[in-house]
Amino acid sequence: MITLPANHPQRIQLNDEAHARPPELLVAPVRLSYLALFSDIAAREGGFGAVCALAERYGIAPPPKGANHYSADLGPFRIKWERHTEFVRYKFIVAGAGPVPFDEPAIAAVPADWLARLPGQVMVATHVAMLPPDPDEASPLATARRLFPGNVLVGSGVSSGAAAAFADFRVRPDGFSRLLLQDRNLTPAQAGRVVQRLMEIDTYRIMALLALPVAQALAPEIARCEREVAEITAAMVTARDPDEPVLLERLTRLAAEIDSRQADNLFRFSAAFAYDGLVQRRIQELREVRIPGLQTFQEFTERRLAPAINTCRSVAGRQEELSRRVARATQLLATRVSVTRERQNQSVLEAMNRRVRLQLRLQSTVEGLSIAAVTYYIVGLVGYAAKAFKAAGGHIDPEITMGLSIPVVAGLMALGLRKMRQAVAHE
Repeated sequence: MITLPANHPQRIQLNDEAHARPPELLVAPVRLSYLALFSDIAAREGGFGAVCALAERYGIAPPPKGANHYSADLGPFRIKWERHTEFVRYKFIVAGAGPVPFDEPAIAAVPADWLARLPGQVMVATHVAMLPPDPDEASPLATARRLFPGNVLVGSGVSSGAAAAFADFRVRPDGFSRLLLQDRNLTPAQAGRVVQRLMEIDTYRIMALLALPVAQALAPEIARCEREVAEITAAMVTARDPDEPVLLERLTRLAAEIDSRQADNLFRFSAAFAYDGLVQRRIQELREVRIPGLQTFQEFTERRLAPAINTCRSVAGRQEELSRRVARATQLLATRVSVTRERQNQSVLEAMNRRVRLQLRLQSTVEGLSIAAVTYYIVGLVGYAAKAFKAAGGHIDPEITMGLSIPVVAGLMALGLRKMRQAVAHE
């Protein structure tokens, strides 16, 4: 026995992902009703609970906890349930086609009370009839025209001509559209894959188109913001220093508005582009063969979906470019405001320097007056001392003594003040 290193914790889960959501095996004649319900997180969890309740009603084991897909034969019908990021889809399958295929759809076998309580909003609802070749009809197209009277058909050979598929993509009063698949030599697995691809094309097409109303509502707002950015940019050319903070405030507000709006619709646009990619891949997997006189599924889808996706790409691109323009303008204006502030700060510093110089000059003047005043008082004291000495019998002239003391006292005062300044400067 070969001993291997331990498995990665997610090895089995990742390997089994390749086998997730397998298509049902279908053998003509068979009827299928398909529902895709747009759901938030709570509704998706509610859909899981609904499937568990339905399985228990028919005495069948429910899906395991945390499952994202489930398939079971409940007796009167088969059910296939799948949970996706934004929607949940259900397939109800009944063998046989009946005298008129679409008059007795598969969903009629499903309990009506259970259907009415399904959480979510209907995005796609389709009845599918898969029929074997009819020997009484001249061609598959004749059968399709009989079952889709008065409507423009879309159809083609699929799986390189192993079957023919027809639809008119019209929602009828019962809320369902219709799809006809005429089997020629499909295997059960091929038939299941073809039906699944056709249902996914319709579902992903509708989910991709959810971004179109968002883009249409966003386009006028982007145009308004573009005009405002152009106005601010033009005003920056002739703006004076007092105008710059006002312009910067407008740009900042505009940038916040754009970023907020972009965050709100980023997921919707990204999801639309991803759905569009899925639609294109599913169409390629159909391997269509043209039926003269009919639009193929690829032509029908591209004619209606491609312009919508291009509109979304254009709006998303304009929004991204607008965000970059506002960021550049904000950076430029912020630089100008910074330069202006530095210039203002420099002016303030220069004014402070002038005031300091004036204070120094005033201080020097005051110091000169202080020397004169102190000298006056000290010389006066020297005069009193000289007079007292003369009165005591000394031979001295007080006035001469006072006159000689003036330069000595003034010099000593100036020298002392200088030493004090040097000490303060040193500290």
